[in-house]
Amino acid sequence: MTRQLESSAEKVYALAFGAHPDDVELACGATLLKIMNEGHAVAVCDLTRGEMGTLGTPETRKSESEAATVVMGYQSRVTLDLGDSKLFYTENNLAEIVRIIRHFRPDVVFINPPDERHPDHSKASKLVTDAFYYAGLKQLTTTMNEIPQKPYRPEHLLYYIQFKHLEPDLIVDVSKTFDASRKGVLSFASQFYREGTTEEPKTLIKRKEFLTGLEARARYFGEQIGVMYGEGFRLSGTMAIKSFSAAFPSKEVDN
Repeated sequence: MTRQLESSAEKVYALAFGAHPDDVELACGATLLKIMNEGHAVAVCDLTRGEMGTLGTPETRKSESEAATVVMGYQSRVTLDLGDSKLFYTENNLAEIVRIIRHFRPDVVFINPPDERHPDHSKASKLVTDAFYYAGLKQLTTTMNEIPQKPYRPEHLLYYIQFKHLEPDLIVDVSKTFDASRKGVLSFASQFYREGTTEEPKTLIKRKEFLTGLEARARYFGEQIGVMYGEGFRLSGTMAIKSFSAAFPSKEVDN
């Protein structure tokens, strides 16, 4: 971990995992800002340092993620060192993620989708999906700074959408937070196209068109629900409706 966590739990409403630094900002940053604007605490956990990336260095990625954390206003950000391009399904990696879930005790968890272009994204999805469940098992013991942790299973697990186009199960209206979320994305400057950097290696996201494409997707999802910008998510299971009118609010009618 790049940040030493305290032994006592640090309650948040939402905990967003990413295989690499910038995954969260690119895929669900505007939703996280919306959650914070609604008065809830958000934490982020990067499973790797992004040390195998074509662009930037581990030190650069660290400073960029720290800058993004400040710009976005997360309550906390933790970076695990589970191995970029070596993010294997192991007992140790699973236990590390269980520790993070039990420490932050979130209501909602976000993670990479199960089927993705980058193998680390799919592996991260499997690890967090399983840790989400195992974190609630009383007989599975973990410690934080040698202090035993209490079992805890969050209520909701959502998969954000990355490179592959997936039909979302739900779309969040992020019209009021999309522009601000771009500041979090641009904190990872080493990864994106900048004028005068033509000598650097080209990657999928280091193209002049990439950030425009992100906005186009947000506009597309927004159009599906009749707003300017949207972020889409897949559900890990069936969503329960406990308050019908909260899920299906009445329409405001002009006098």
